[in-house]
Amino acid sequence: MTTPAQDQARGQASEPAEAPAPAQAPRWHRTIACIAASLLLWVTQGLGMNLIAANTVQIQGALGASTNEAMWLVAAYMAPNVSLTIILTKIRTQFGLRRFAEISLGVFVTVAGLHLFVQDLHAAVVVRFLAGIAASPMSTLGFLYMLEAFPASLKMSWGLSLAITCTTLGAPVARIISPDLLDIGLWHGLYVLEIGLALIALAVVHLLPLTPIPHARVLRSLDFVSYPLVAIGFGLLAVAMVLGRYYWWFEAPWIGVCLALAAMAIALTAAIEVNRAQPLIDIRWLTSPEILHIAAVLLVFRIVLSEQTSGAFGLFQTLGLLNEQNRILQVVILLSSIGGGITCAMVLKPGRDAPIHALALVLIAAGAFMDAHATNLTRPTEMYVSQAMIAFGGVLFLPPSLLAGLGHALRQGPTTITSFIAMFLFTQSLGGLMGSALFGTVVTLREKFHSSQLVETVVMTDPVVVARVRQLAGAYGPVLSDPQLRDAEGLALLSRQAAREATILAYNDVFLMIAALAAMALTGLVLHLLYQRIRLAVSSTPAGAAR
Repeated sequence: MTTPAQDQARGQASEPAEAPAPAQAPRWHRTIACIAASLLLWVTQGLGMNLIAANTVQIQGALGASTNEAMWLVAAYMAPNVSLTIILTKIRTQFGLRRFAEISLGVFVTVAGLHLFVQDLHAAVVVRFLAGIAASPMSTLGFLYMLEAFPASLKMSWGLSLAITCTTLGAPVARIISPDLLDIGLWHGLYVLEIGLALIALAVVHLLPLTPIPHARVLRSLDFVSYPLVAIGFGLLAVAMVLGRYYWWFEAPWIGVCLALAAMAIALTAAIEVNRAQPLIDIRWLTSPEILHIAAVLLVFRIVLSEQTSGAFGLFQTLGLLNEQNRILQVVILLSSIGGGITCAMVLKPGRDAPIHALALVLIAAGAFMDAHATNLTRPTEMYVSQAMIAFGGVLFLPPSLLAGLGHALRQGPTTITSFIAMFLFTQSLGGLMGSALFGTVVTLREKFHSSQLVETVVMTDPVVVARVRQLAGAYGPVLSDPQLRDAEGLALLSRQAAREATILAYNDVFLMIAALAAMALTGLVLHLLYQRIRLAVSSTPAGAAR
């Protein structure tokens, strides 16, 4: 995911002589066309990112890969995608928006077509890496088309909120349509639709150009030193976050090497950028108290929201439910996200971020707490309300934070836009991977704990256990005449049931942890508001006494 109105912001901050004449509010048909174009671009980009992540288990057979090997497809995509927007912002400004849009979409179409020629895992990893590069400009174009649809007075409310809403549509849409696409042609079937959408998007961008922005020579020679270091640092972090819990953190030495190299690359970038007169990333601005506060808020939000992507659907997968059985739940999430975006657009104004954040955190905490009572009989119908609350709260949370961050960036001038993008990408793209890694790791640890507790009670001297084993062994009666073999099979079935119950209990622990994190964030928000009120009252008291 990338950032919103950097081009509009830069245009507003430019000198009057260089800026184009103010445009009139878009006519209704152009407004609808731009919204439709933005939606098309976001869905196309979202499908490319989520079709593999949502169907990793299903495509393992098509590529002859294990679960760990299949996760390299996700890591390869995210490695370049989490940082590329930083340099693309400057490239777009220097070489022009229209040229940038058409070339970017042409590359995306080409890379999408390469998926049709993949026959093995190694080729798939290479293609997914290229797809991560090609998809990065798509999200930026989606933002710009949504902002283009609205007049200046509504860009930061309706435009920003609906653009953020569009970023959430890819995952549920991918889960809804992917079963049918897999039936068409497995791995290749997933990308036939994406190629068609990309071709339509290319035609739309050509026929519906965005308003040009002023060109400027913003690329500097040291940018080509700093950005590769940022790309290496962010990319290695992404790989470690995606694969760490599968290969396990302390078992694969290369994970530690990735983290060490990432830290070194980011440190070298900071050392270079802090001494530049025109930095690619303004380290001093990023480390100011206001920006650190915004970054912490965004990071906590992104980690908490991992409940929906890593928690609920991981639980259903444990219960043997795939995307086909979750379709109605995905529709509920999709509609709730749209409702949250529209609600946020209606109420979003500068200064309202605190109450909006409070409502979002209440919804997320309550939804996660409701999910924490799952059993082996839990089905998607029982999570409609809780997942709708989390989806609604998630979309409600982000636009106010993004608006506050953009406000700080614009007050410092357009040169800080790339710094804001770097912060935003770190907290959202990498933050999402960190959240998934954290909760996946906790699930593994808690599953081992609950397994040990359950296994201690499964002893053959217990009459209840013996009766249960023989009941399960009865299923093998027609094919196994040896009673000892039947009992062994019954004991194996009981062990698998115990492991499943332990995993369900582990997911409940994760849901409770997410609810606790959201509640802690809400408490911190309330305390921060109280501190501000007290500080304001104390500072205004002497002035009143003097009068």
